[in-house]
Amino acid sequence: MPTIRRVLCAILRAMTTLDATDAKLLLALTQTPRASGVELAQRLGLSRNTVQARLTRWDQHEALAGIDHQIVPRAMGYPMTAYVTARIDQHQLEAIGAALADVPEVVQVHGLAGADDLMIKVVAVDSDDLYRIAGNILDIPGITRTSIAIAMHELVAFRMTPLLRRLAGQE
Repeated sequence: MPTIRRVLCAILRAMTTLDATDAKLLLALTQTPRASGVELAQRLGLSRNTVQARLTRWDQHEALAGIDHQIVPRAMGYPMTAYVTARIDQHQLEAIGAALADVPEVVQVHGLAGADDLMIKVVAVDSDDLYRIAGNILDIPGITRTSIAIAMHELVAFRMTPLLRRLAGQE
């Protein structure tokens, strides 16, 4: 069972300090996610070894999630997005996480500080489907209470570009 100390240590291990060159390289990757190391080096005026060393370092520190196009759930027939907050028995966190990972409509889960323990992002076909999914989540042993907020409209999509521009000195 993960303790808070183990979780914090894992977070600290995953953290890495990025400099302006890192930020410029990451900006280039956001613009062309499938660019090769050679292509990135040429575009940025860096050596291929510098680019490869930084990519390797980020990989080792788990600083990058997949840099690629994101599939829009609506395109797969899931036009509804909702956030399920859950209160849980903390002693069952690992088992709850594994059970949530087995629910196909669960696309992301965050641990929270505050009154609720988890924020579970789900996608659904319609309100009846959401009701079914929420019931499946509530049936997971260790989840004691849930509530649902339906996303009506995405105002700001997930992004890192403004932070990278600031770090790269391009603000």
